[in-house]
Amino acid sequence: MKSILRGLNHAFEFVAAAMMAAMFAIFIVQVTIRYSARAEWIADTFPFLEPTLYGWTLDFCLLMWIWIVFWGNGLIVRHRDHVIFDIIYTNVAPNVRKWFAIFSAIVISVCLLLIIEPTWSKFYILRLKKTATLSNVFGDWIRVRDIYLVFFIFTTAVAIRYLWRAQYIFKNDAEEDLFTPTEDNLRLSNRNKNDL
Repeated sequence: MKSILRGLNHAFEFVAAAMMAAMFAIFIVQVTIRYSARAEWIADTFPFLEPTLYGWTLDFCLLMWIWIVFWGNGLIVRHRDHVIFDIIYTNVAPNVRKWFAIFSAIVISVCLLLIIEPTWSKFYILRLKKTATLSNVFGDWIRVRDIYLVFFIFTTAVAIRYLWRAQYIFKNDAEEDLFTPTEDNLRLSNRNKNDL
């Protein structure tokens, strides 16, 4: 099971890296076109560098940025990588900490699942609206709603992750939350040595 989860995590990271590479490449194209636009001879010599053909690059970079942020936070970033205000949480008894963690994980999951339907209802009208420039490049099939579908991937993934976290903490405890990343790495390396 761990190897499957590790493989999925690598696949999610690969998709995020591909989106980042695409965004960077299009950004370079955008900068090149912007600075070559003043020299009219460039567009005359190389018609594919006509600046009016590249209005879509800004929308594409914004689209990739939205997808990278929600994709990464929903499917890649671990719980312990988030900024946490835990002054009270770390100073209570272990049993109280366990129930704090379970309660907060369930609340996060329920809230995220509850916002899916109202958000989808508001997004429904966006199925009719085409993007200003991306449809010129990718065709009429891309709609504004398609751009924001990653939000639903994000909410569903985070809700599932926090439900799993609540179940895990219920069976075990919340003491792993107290380890700093270096302590966590040391503990994992000691566990791997013991497995050998």
